[in-house]
Amino acid sequence: MATTKTIGPTEIHAAIARLATAISARHPATDKFMLLGVANGGVALAHRLARSLRARVGTVDISFHRDDIGRHPIPKEFAPTQIPADVHGATVILIDDVLFSGRTVKAALDELFDHGRPAKVELAVLIDRGGRSLPLAADFTGLTLDVSATEKVVVRIDPTNPKRDFVRIEPASRDARASAL
Repeated sequence: MATTKTIGPTEIHAAIARLATAISARHPATDKFMLLGVANGGVALAHRLARSLRARVGTVDISFHRDDIGRHPIPKEFAPTQIPADVHGATVILIDDVLFSGRTVKAALDELFDHGRPAKVELAVLIDRGGRSLPLAADFTGLTLDVSATEKVVVRIDPTNPKRDFVRIEPASRDARASAL
């Protein structure tokens, strides 16, 4: 049985700073640039990055584009899609906490393209844990972790107190292990 491992705020903040530096090096601030946090895990991270980058920030809700909606019904409380400007012709960076199978990114792209046609879409993730089911890769990665299919990555980016940020790798539930295989 896998053991629990925790990554604390210092390493997380360094990873977020690396993300911000890499994004700003590639994208000078323009009117046609925005960050969209994938609900729910990427929203707080997108807001944290937006403060560093002085970028517009919004939210992409993937609830209606999930391919596993039968196993994971739409939650009662969700963050609706809120896009701060017209996406047509814009450079959009999708922000998420963990990149695993790639299915969340596909759903986010489907939702984004329902709102228009961006000039460019890139992906920034705090954690790349490997294990892709789809041919997707992040353009910007804070941390790369070697995590087995029998483990899950839990991320907390606290919107009000960064000292409470953490990443925890822990054994996945039996149902999660079965669906990962």
